[in-house]
Amino acid sequence: MKHIFLNLKRFDVPVEMGGVNRLAPVADWGQAIVEGTQDGLAAYDPSEVEFAAYLPEAHLLSAAAARKPGCPLQLGCQGVYRADTAVGGNFGAFTTNRPASAAKALGCESVLIGHCEERNDKMGILAEAGVTGTEASRAVNRLLNQEIRCAVARGMTVLYCIGEKSEEQDAWQQVLGEQLSLGLEGVDKSKVVIAYEPVWSIGPGKTPADKPYITKIARFVKEQTGGMDVVYGGGLKSDNAAMLASIPEIDGGLIALTRFSGEIGFYPEEYLEIIRLYLGK
Repeated sequence: MKHIFLNLKRFDVPVEMGGVNRLAPVADWGQAIVEGTQDGLAAYDPSEVEFAAYLPEAHLLSAAAARKPGCPLQLGCQGVYRADTAVGGNFGAFTTNRPASAAKALGCESVLIGHCEERNDKMGILAEAGVTGTEASRAVNRLLNQEIRCAVARGMTVLYCIGEKSEEQDAWQQVLGEQLSLGLEGVDKSKVVIAYEPVWSIGPGKTPADKPYITKIARFVKEQTGGMDVVYGGGLKSDNAAMLASIPEIDGGLIALTRFSGEIGFYPEEYLEIIRLYLGK
C-alpha cells in the first residue's frame, strides 16, 4: 500500500494578508481543495494507494460537504489534544484545544501528529519554563504519545512525524529512536504511518536529503518498528518524485506546497501531477 498525504498548513491565508491562498475565498477554500482533487484521485485503485489531506479545522465542514459518494480523499486535522471527552467524564472543557472526539465529529478520519512545526511549538513552551535539551525532547515525545493514543482510541489513523535537526545529526539514531519508542509506546501500530522529516535539510538554501540518506533512515525506522510503513515527510514534489519512487523502503510521501517560485502556493492540478509522477501513472 502506498500513502500520499497532504499537509495544507495555513495555506488558506489570502495573499494580501501575507499568505499564499490564490485558490478561493477563505469561506470556500476547503470546498475548493476537495472539488479540485477528488475526481483525479478517483482514477487510482484504493487497494493500492490511500490519500489523506490535513486541513486547518475551520475548513473541515465545507470540505466534508464537497465530497462525492466514494470520494477517495480522507479528511484529517493537523493535531488533537492530549486528553479527550468521555461519557460520564470531561464533557468538553478544552477551551482553545481540539479533542479527538471533536475532530471525529467534524468528519476527520486521520490526524497529523508530531510535525516539526508542532514539535518546535512544544519545545518553545518548555523552553519558557526552563526545560531544554534532551529532557525537553523526551517530554515532547511523551506528549505526542498521549495525542496518538487519543486519536487511535477514537478510531482515527495517524501520520506520526519524526525527524532530526542539524544539531542532532550526529546523534540521529538516538533522536529518532526515542521519537519512535516514546511516541509509539502502547500504541496500535497498525493505525499509524511514520513520516520522516529531515528537518536539517528543509528550507531555502539548504541541501535536500539524498537517496542514500533517506534510504538509510527508512531502513532504520522499519527495523525499529517491526516494518511500519514509512513515507517521506520532507516534501514530495515534482523534482524528487521519481527519486523517492525508486526507494523500496519508502511507502509514499507528504505533499505541502506544489509551487515554490513565482506565485507560490498549493494548486490542485499540480498536486495531481506530483502524484502522477510519483506513482508513474
